[in-house]
Amino acid sequence: MEVNFTLEEIKQATEKLIVAAAGHKVLAFHGEMGAGKTTFIHALCEVMGVTDTISSPTFSIINQYKTAHGETVYHMDLYRIKDEAEAINAGVEDCLYSGNTCLVEWPEKIPGIFPDDTLHISITYVDDNTRKLKINL
Repeated sequence: MEVNFTLEEIKQATEKLIVAAAGHKVLAFHGEMGAGKTTFIHALCEVMGVTDTISSPTFSIINQYKTAHGETVYHMDLYRIKDEAEAINAGVEDCLYSGNTCLVEWPEKIPGIFPDDTLHISITYVDDNTRKLKINL
């Protein structure tokens, strides 16, 4: 499934992703630096009802959020991770297999650690206002 969206249409794109992702707990977001992964995940968290402050986990590696329904959502940015051992030591594996929703940026840094049923999503730059979301079902 592919969807082009602008910043004004980002919430509608997240709603389409939520429908397509039904049954998946781990969502792996691929895309070049500046493609809009963090912006998209921020909007996705809002639509999911996250009540905590949503921020980029670039330096913390893992941010944990709560939704209005008391569910836990993990937001991970693996850009600074060097290898699987470092990811495991940082608690990434525990989050991925926790049964909670995990939204992961830069999954290609440690591909061998992800559950088999991970949903892979690509975000690509189309132009200054438009991005393409591709969901690999």
